[in-house]
Amino acid sequence: MATIKTDDVFSIASFDPSKVAESFREFAEKGAQQSKDAYAKLKTAGEEAGKTLEATVQTAQAGTVEIGLKAIDVLRVNAESSLSHMEALLGVKSVAEFVELQTSFLRKQAELAVDQAKSMQETTKQVAEKLAKPSKEAAEKAMASFKVA
Repeated sequence: MATIKTDDVFSIASFDPSKVAESFREFAEKGAQQSKDAYAKLKTAGEEAGKTLEATVQTAQAGTVEIGLKAIDVLRVNAESSLSHMEALLGVKSVAEFVELQTSFLRKQAELAVDQAKSMQETTKQVAEKLAKPSKEAAEKAMASFKVA
């Protein structure tokens, strides 16, 4: 059985302060480098987040304009339709003609409202997809960098 010499383990002669200082210096340099690397990654991520936010805001502005123009077009079509109907009502000669004209107008307006709702829904969907695209790409890029690290 091997015996351990206690005087070798606790010997002050085996303690070398220069090795401790050297180890501490290496530890500090490694920590400083890791901090620099972390800061660089954080800075890059911040810049990318800023670019993503800017792209998102620009897309939101463009989408708002697109939806607004679509709503104005819907209002214009409805106003023109209503004015045409009012002109037609001015030429009515009987109650039967009035009822027929009114029924036809209401049917056309209902069909038009459905088409306009579908069109507005499609436009809104496209705007939402465009709006989410920069954030989605940034998130995918961030997740890919975490997988690499």
